[in-house]
Amino acid sequence: MAEPLDRLARSLYETNLIRHFDHLFQDCPDLHMKDMTVEEIGPDRRVKIQGAWVVNFGSDSFLGLDQDERLREAVRSGVDRWGTHNGTSRAFASVASNAAAERKLADWMRAECALIYASATLANLGALPALVTRRDVVVYDQYAHNSVQQAAKLCRAGGAKTAAFAHNDADDLQRVLHELRPYRHAVVACDGVYSMSGDLPPLARFREIARGNDAVLYVDDAHGTGVIGQQGRGTVLDALGDYDNTLVVGSLSKALSCLGGFVICPEQMLLLLKLRSAPLIFGGPVAPAYLDAICVAVDILASDEYALLRGRLDANMQQFLDGMRAAGVPVIGGIGAIASVPIGDTMDTLTAGHDLFERGYYVQSVIFPAVPHHGGLLRVQINANHTRAAIAGLVDAFAQLSAANDESRQPTRLRPGSPEPLRQVG
Repeated sequence: MAEPLDRLARSLYETNLIRHFDHLFQDCPDLHMKDMTVEEIGPDRRVKIQGAWVVNFGSDSFLGLDQDERLREAVRSGVDRWGTHNGTSRAFASVASNAAAERKLADWMRAECALIYASATLANLGALPALVTRRDVVVYDQYAHNSVQQAAKLCRAGGAKTAAFAHNDADDLQRVLHELRPYRHAVVACDGVYSMSGDLPPLARFREIARGNDAVLYVDDAHGTGVIGQQGRGTVLDALGDYDNTLVVGSLSKALSCLGGFVICPEQMLLLLKLRSAPLIFGGPVAPAYLDAICVAVDILASDEYALLRGRLDANMQQFLDGMRAAGVPVIGGIGAIASVPIGDTMDTLTAGHDLFERGYYVQSVIFPAVPHHGGLLRVQINANHTRAAIAGLVDAFAQLSAANDESRQPTRLRPGSPEPLRQVG
């Protein structure tokens, strides 16, 4: 007789999502390009995957700091100083580098306090449920990052009411809050920049609505951290001028090329988050060596050098956008470090991504459920240390792919129009 674990696995394989991917992996094992292994890393964002060297346009180390010798040395010396692990959850103790990194983050972001979590996802899963109780509500943009939506489920499990509002729609936000009355407090959650489409939310209007409805504005700015705003502080400070009535989540694992995520908050919220965030209390922290590296990365972003790094990134993104438009290939986004090429059906999207890989360029093929059915796209992540030759080569590869589709008279895989992402990933 089969063990319960075996029966459980069979049952899970019958769920729609798992069946979808199981068939995908079986029907096109060489095409889907998921769960791959990077075998080696070379200079100029070149990586070896499946025995082939390709230029990596799927890296979220947007400023190229993952290969910066100062960060590498900080990690090495951090291991010598602290060992490999903190040894306890932050509910009991933190190494001095944790306090130093949080102070540097707060000063860089021009905020009162910062609280570091083990990842930006865990920051959302920890902070958002910590803000509400059974008498409160959470409303979130329908395209908010998956971790925000998962956090909303935790809020609902804890007794809070939750609801989504139409993407970037201030009027619908007002409607949803009105329909959820009565409540004690509310939290309005959205992304600072939507990584698939490049959309920016109307933060000033959202905060105005929040204030008029006993609500706090909560912004997941993981994709804006380090690449948008003055000194890379993200979207919020530029849009609002301050953090009044606003909490912000940032990432330490993308542009800063370290590990972790953080929450920017006023001092009065710091202890509350520490006491009510399960990932902080029951989970492990960022490894101490990476806390030292975070300090170095923040020093770089807060210095005059940031203008050089950001200038390279912006120039690379502009070269890509100009080249794609000149080639007649549709592209959306381009705010910060991410641009997307709408494709359409799942197989067309996977085929296009695989064709680019065969031409020497890796981009992310994004398909359902990260985007709706028939809303597949290729997500290109531009880095400050991509070479101009590599970007020109990628544009040429896209142009050749588009021309080949036209000549074969097949349904185009590179089509105009903006996909509507179901949720944000990565």
